[in-house]
Order: sequence, then structure tokens, then C-alpha cells
Amino acid sequence: MKLTGSEIIVEMLIEEGMPYVLGITGHGNVALVDALRRRRDRIRLMTPRHEQSATHIADGYYRVKGKPLAVTTSIGPGATNTIIGLATAYVDSIPLMALIGETHTYMRGVGVLQEVERKTWSDLPSSFEPVVKRAWVISDARQLPRAVSQAFNVMCTGRPGPVLITLPMDVQAQSLEIEAIERPSARRPHDRQPGAPEAIRKAAELLVNAKRPVIVAGGGTLISGAGDELKALAEHLGACVLTTMQGKSVFPENHPLYGWHTGHNGTVCGNPLAVNADVLLAVGVRFADKGAASYRPGIAYSIPPTRLIHVDIDPFEIGKNYPVEVGVVGDAKAVLAGLVSAVRELTPPRAWQNAPYTQEIARRVADHCKTIAKSGETTSTPVTMGRAIAEVRRVLPADGIVFSSSGLSQGQIMQEMMFTRPRTYLSEGGNSCMGWAYPAAMGGKLAAPDAPVIALTGDGDFLMTIQEIATAVQYDLPVVAVVLNNQGWQSIRDLQRTAFADEAAYVTMFEHEGNLITPHLANVARAFGAHGVRVSQPGEIADAVDEALKAQKPSVVEVLIDTTLGTSGVGYGWWDVPVPHYFEDKYRTYDTARREERV
Repeated sequence: MKLTGSEIIVEMLIEEGMPYVLGITGHGNVALVDALRRRRDRIRLMTPRHEQSATHIADGYYRVKGKPLAVTTSIGPGATNTIIGLATAYVDSIPLMALIGETHTYMRGVGVLQEVERKTWSDLPSSFEPVVKRAWVISDARQLPRAVSQAFNVMCTGRPGPVLITLPMDVQAQSLEIEAIERPSARRPHDRQPGAPEAIRKAAELLVNAKRPVIVAGGGTLISGAGDELKALAEHLGACVLTTMQGKSVFPENHPLYGWHTGHNGTVCGNPLAVNADVLLAVGVRFADKGAASYRPGIAYSIPPTRLIHVDIDPFEIGKNYPVEVGVVGDAKAVLAGLVSAVRELTPPRAWQNAPYTQEIARRVADHCKTIAKSGETTSTPVTMGRAIAEVRRVLPADGIVFSSSGLSQGQIMQEMMFTRPRTYLSEGGNSCMGWAYPAAMGGKLAAPDAPVIALTGDGDFLMTIQEIATAVQYDLPVVAVVLNNQGWQSIRDLQRTAFADEAAYVTMFEHEGNLITPHLANVARAFGAHGVRVSQPGEIADAVDEALKAQKPSVVEVLIDTTLGTSGVGYGWWDVPVPHYFEDKYRTYDTARREERV
């Protein structure tokens, strides 16, 4: 049969079972878009208003569904607009396929519209090198079957991540005679890397002999779907379970063995439980600086003397930031299953329900929950962020999915909002970009159309991709954006004041001549055709969110938030933010703490 390069790609995406492609049509990908048009009965092209959002939608879809999507762009700026989203996916190990238009192969180097060629012909792909696992620079349609199959293999195996395929405009339209469309899954492994048996055995012996075992579950446990194995191991041993920001929701947060989080945005229970562990099993954890309190001993971890078992699919991560007693290279689900089997051979189930260690976990968590309750019960006006988060949690069912991005709301949700089912809290992590939450939530809604989906985020984040309200309305995606509006980038304003001095708070709030200003976001939502409401009083938020969820249409609930320092979350740990010498007192405190870091 005779197919164009574009048709080959589309047929392979269909063979893979991909229901959506995200992207914006331009002169550099019109042939690919036409191939999608011809197969719109099997695969749907959805067009957001910005290419960055396309990557975030694909990202959110994968985090909920566990299946990757593709993003298509035109040549030049359409392609580079995806870099923020690709970097976010790369750092968080999220697979997606970027199909970017490129210069005709026979026009390379002449400076066609949007070609980047001053150093090398068609040099745009070099811009993507740091943010994709691998790139395929295509020059002939005959290369596409192999490239697409390899791309699925690379992005979905090992440590997942985004990939890039360049599609010169002539290659998209080039015709080939081919015998059959290859199924991409036929060229990749389908088993899970279980870890070396001797390493599993040694790790099991350490855990069985531990008096204060702690398991830290990171994003790798959520990606691999290891929740059941994690719970089985913890309950067999009576081990405390903590989660990172990326691992949050993989373990039920109302479980008596759950101890919440560590690090700068950790909790009064999580940090001391981790610090006092004698054996710590970290699964799918990078030990990033905020989660590890910038490696200052005794704040989030004490490694050593705590003996570390580190499990990761990426061998580079093992031992990168802390020395290990046992390093296990493998898939989180498979390794945890192996550990469950090994500990069952070594010891019967522990009677942990009334053990002193379990009682200690309960006491520490109870202290933390008192803090949460106090934050969520404040009655001041404007409403505090803690009160808003508590009201959202009250009306959101257990299967409801929350997306959050960087900022004060992300840290406070992590500390104060409880989740009991895997993949019901999802947040971008190490790249900490803004503008992620709302389009990612749209992807989450595509992945789980029957679940309530909320983007719970700040106004600074929301305004980065606010144009996607139009996309939600166009495709009738009933995502609810709950925007905690403090009229600025208050997380940085608070950092300026706490790390430096009050007078250092500068150009981080949206103000004119000393007055805070903000667009009326609820009115903006209505102008786009969505449901929009603005609230500012405690007691109003839950009803507004409940109404928006029941409306079953794109909605924005704008909550005017108290901007007073200290009303939006607390950092319980240490985070290395260098202080200039002229803030003398703060500099002396910082310098002393900095000298304690082990990096």
C-alpha cells in the first residue's frame, strides 16, 4: 500500500492505541495534520491555544492513565514553545512524543521561514538535547517506522521520559510503498526489571532486623503502579511510610503507618520519623534538595548513621546524594514485590498495630493533624489558603483528582490535603514550572472522564496558561480550576522577606502605585464561555466548588486569599537560599547552616 510519511506515523500511533494527539497546525506540519484528518475516526487531534499547554495536557494524561500521548508542532517557535513542558516531563520521568515540523531536506541552510541555521543547517533539534531522552533527526520517510518504534521503546522503558522526532516538511508528504504497518509494541520489552536477587535478599535482611524502619516512596512508585506492593511490605514489617511530593497519594494517607513528608515543605511528623530511622528504604526517590532539606543532617534525614537501601530504575540516582548500604537497580513495582516475598520468607507478619513504634507514629501524626485542623478552621477574612484547601477537600470525593503547580498552594496542599487513592494528587516537581496545573488537569480529565478533576493553584500559575479556558470550552472538558488569588507571586515575596528582610520584598506582587491589582478571573472565565464565580469569605468556597463540580462544564472558582505573611503555609525544614552579606544577621544564620550541609 502507498502511504505518506505522515500517514505511516498516524497509523503507528493508532496501532499503539493512542486516542489523542495534541498540537497546533502550522505551515510546518500541515501534511501530518492532514493525515490525522483522514483518520479522525480513530485518533483525534486536539488543539490547545499554546504549544506549552499541549505538552502539559499530554503530561497530565499520562500521570492519570499511564499511557503516553503525542504532541505535534510546526517548525521554529511552535516547536520551541514545547521546551518548558518537555523539561517538566523529563525531570519528572513522564513519557510523551514530540513530533516537530522541520525544514524541507532540500531547503536546509537557505534560511526558510522559521529555520534556525546560523551555526548548523536546521539546527533547532539541538535546543531540545537537555530535555528529551533521545531525538531522531529524520531525512527520509523510510526511516520513520524504525524511529517511531524506537521512540516508544525509549520513552516507555527504563526511566520514562519524553522523546523527539523531527519531521521535515517534504518527509511528511513523501510517499512510500509499504507492506504493512508495524505495531510499535512488537519492538520493546514488556517485563519489569526485578533487581538482583542478592541485593533484594540483603535489603530484606536489613529491613527485617530494623527497629525503626521507614519507607520513602517517590514518584517512581506512582509511575510503576506499586501501591499494592508498597502497602503489603509496610504492613508486613510495621514500617512507617513517607512520600515525596511526586509520590504523594501512592499510599493511603489515613493509614496508621503513614507519616506524611520530609524536607523543607515536609511536616512536623515526617521529618523526625525519617531522621530517627535506623533503616530507610527509598523507592523511586531522587533525594532532591527541597525534599532532603538541602542535605543538612538531622533536618530531613541522617544518612549515615541511618542505613540506606536505595531502589531506582536509573542506576545514576543510586548513591548520587547519599551513600547506600544496598543499591537496587530495578522497577519499583517489581522490586517491592521481590522484597515482599523475601521478608515473608524471613519473618512472619509483625503485630504492629499496637507496637510502640506505631504509637509514636500516631502521636506525631496527631500533632501534625492538629496543625492542619487549625489552619483549615480559621475564620479570618480574606480567607486563608489553609481554609480554602480544607473546604475543597471537604466537597471533593475520594476519587477526585487534584493537580497543582509550583507556588505556595503546592507546598500547603502537600502538607495539609489528605489523599487515599493512588494518582489522585498529581503535581509537577523538579522543574517547578508555572502554568502546568490547569492544562495538566485537562489531560487528566481526558484520561479519567468520569472522575471529578480540579486544578488547585495560585493566580501566578493560572495566568501563565489562562488561555486554555478556551480549549476546555471548545472540547467540553469539565475541569474545575480553583484559583487561590493572592495577586502576585507571593511565594517569592514571602521568601524575600523571610530569607532576607521585609524591605527586600520587591516586584513580586501585582501592584500599581502601592495598590494590589488583579484581573477578575471569574469574569474572564465567563468571557471565555465557562462557569465563573469569585468568593472571598470562609464558608463560601466549599459551596462554590461543589456547584462547579455539579455544573459539569469548564469552571473557574476564584478565591481571594489573605496576602499576610504567615497565612499561607510553613516551611518546617531547611532550604539553601544564599543570603547576601549585607543582611548581616540573616547572613550569619545562613552561613552557619550552610556549613552543616553535606554536598
